[in-house]
Amino acid sequence: MSAMRELFVYYRVRPEHLGQARAAVSTMQSELRLRFPGLQARLLRRPQASDGCQTWMETYACEPQGVTAEIGAAIEAGSAWAAALVDGARHVEEFVPGVS
Repeated sequence: MSAMRELFVYYRVRPEHLGQARAAVSTMQSELRLRFPGLQARLLRRPQASDGCQTWMETYACEPQGVTAEIGAAIEAGSAWAAALVDGARHVEEFVPGVS
């Protein structure tokens, strides 16, 4: 059911871009939380680097409606910063609750 979907966005960041990327994600997620009450947004990273890069993951969930198409579009629009700071592509995955 798409109404309760959550989004997971992962990508790689080079060491020289860590500070700028962290600030950009923080600003973007703060603005998204203000625009969409109930949005839960986090930034995670893998504990180890790979080829000198960190792998980061943004997570997005929203109660009670889930991450709607409007929220998803706002996340994508807000990620313009990534073109200059991300090593390679950003990958967006969608998940829904499993069967209990």
